Amino acid sequence: MNNERAQLLDSLHELSNILETGLDRETLSILLELTEAGVNPEALAALVKELRKQREENDEQTPTFFS
Repeated sequence: MNNERAQLLDSLHELSNILETGLDRETLSILLELTEAGVNPEALAALVKELRKQREENDEQTPTFFS
């Protein structure tokens, strides 16, 4: 990773933390790469929201044996 890209990712991660998005550096890096490749950022945002929703629904349905 070149220095410019590392600085960009650092800035994105800092902004992500300020906004409390819950996105880690690896996820942000992947999303950045997809955006740079021409994927619509709004579509990516919708996908992230949908995946989180599905994970939450799955977590609610998963029985817990240890409380």
